[in-house]
Amino acid sequence: MEEDVLLKKLRWRCRRGMRELDQLFGRYLDHEWSTAPTQEREVFLFLLDCEDDKLWRWFMGYEACPHAHAIPLMQKILALKP
Repeated sequence: MEEDVLLKKLRWRCRRGMRELDQLFGRYLDHEWSTAPTQEREVFLFLLDCEDDKLWRWFMGYEACPHAHAIPLMQKILALKP
């Protein structure tokens, strides 16, 4: 799949209905996706498949993420500057 088509599809998937999650995922897509290694991209896609309410609790620290492989990327996303 061409990269620009993939980016458009991912941008649509990043629209979560919660502004905070939209911004977090959009920031990663804008600043990190193009240079991210395959494994990190796979974790990002995994996060996009998770339910919004769980993502919200994990990112806001209300609940620990039970998926250890996703935690480093979540921390990276949270550290990205707006």
